[in-house]
Amino acid sequence: MLEGALARAKPVIRWSLGHALPRTVLRREARRGDLQGRMVVAAAEGRDLTAMFEEVRANGPLARTRFGWMTTTHAAVREVLASDDFRVGVIGADGSPLGRLVEWSAGEHLHPVRPPSLLAVNPPEHTRYRKLVTGVFTARAVEQLRGRVQEIADGLLDALEPGGETDLVESYCGLLPVTVISEILGVPPADLGKVLSLGAAAAPSLDLGLGWRAFRDVETALAEFDTWLGEHLDHLRRHPGDDLFSKLVAARDDGVGLTEAELKATAGLVLAAGFETTVNLLGSGIALLTRHPEQLAVLREQPKLWGNAVEEVLRHDPPVLLTGRLATRDTEVAGVPLPRGALVTTILAGANRDPEVFADPATFDVTRAGARDHVSFGAGRHHCLGASLARMEGEIGLRSIFDRFPGLRLLPGSRRRPTRILRGYEYLPAAL
Repeated sequence: MLEGALARAKPVIRWSLGHALPRTVLRREARRGDLQGRMVVAAAEGRDLTAMFEEVRANGPLARTRFGWMTTTHAAVREVLASDDFRVGVIGADGSPLGRLVEWSAGEHLHPVRPPSLLAVNPPEHTRYRKLVTGVFTARAVEQLRGRVQEIADGLLDALEPGGETDLVESYCGLLPVTVISEILGVPPADLGKVLSLGAAAAPSLDLGLGWRAFRDVETALAEFDTWLGEHLDHLRRHPGDDLFSKLVAARDDGVGLTEAELKATAGLVLAAGFETTVNLLGSGIALLTRHPEQLAVLREQPKLWGNAVEEVLRHDPPVLLTGRLATRDTEVAGVPLPRGALVTTILAGANRDPEVFADPATFDVTRAGARDHVSFGAGRHHCLGASLARMEGEIGLRSIFDRFPGLRLLPGSRRRPTRILRGYEYLPAAL
């Protein structure tokens, strides 16, 4: 009986520590005027954060907050993300009572922000793990998917009715990346619908402050994906295909490959991160280009600029607001001394508006030189593994929809996602 009660308590504790408590504390500190609390709460409400980015910047390269330090300085963000003095992971993961409670309550199933996910491990594990994964997910391998991505985009656009109205997030922005991911994972056609639904349900796992119902939905989806994935891995070992995941299953470094848990974690990360961030990239790109018709006109006159336009969308309205790192030792960033254990929150979206790097940073300009200098994919050892794929999907997805529906216009009622770390549209109604 006690064992059953403890098992039932674990998800409650996971939700409390990972979502309810941070959300409550952030809201409380926002009311008290804390800059980091205010920014995260404003992000969840879909508000423009430009003024807050500048407020952080006015406090120097690192601004002190109730939770640690935060920065919107491009150089400081890159320094923190690339430094060996910082690690990923949860506060308390050093054996403290909080860390032990987090470890005890961890679920048995895969999760894209818990070890052995690439997002949550540090060297030397990360070094071995990433070497195997990057050996398969090369830029060349991703580029070979270009023709298939175009076919998927065209098929989705064929299903849309010219002159009709639709929610582009549901009918296009979400379906394109998750269909591509399914093919990367070698999903059999009969299982495609299942993985599509699981991808949509699991994507919020990357965010902070989920409500209890959303949290349970995410956990249920990840558990179902974990079960399906175990069977799928067995199938791929017996019948390997040409998909990238089959190649990852077979990959070896000095005769050693990824473990079952690491393969599952990689698949979970590809599903959740590849789905959510690219959905946001496509939705934000459509919104920006329809609201800046002069920029769309430039792209129609100079279609070779579509790649740069994707970089500018990523810079101007990135899919991820922020990420954090913990100092592993006493260190210094941008001349500011930091103690061991310090939490530094790097505001990626703010660094993308740093006037020291980007002239007139608030302006959306598809011809911008140096747009690719954004930090939307992070930096250092945790630089986004799917950056090449996201760029390619963004370019094909945006160019294709505007080529097919040149008169596309947004309708009233668009709605931003109520998320704190992820940025994008939940609902984007449009007339084709």
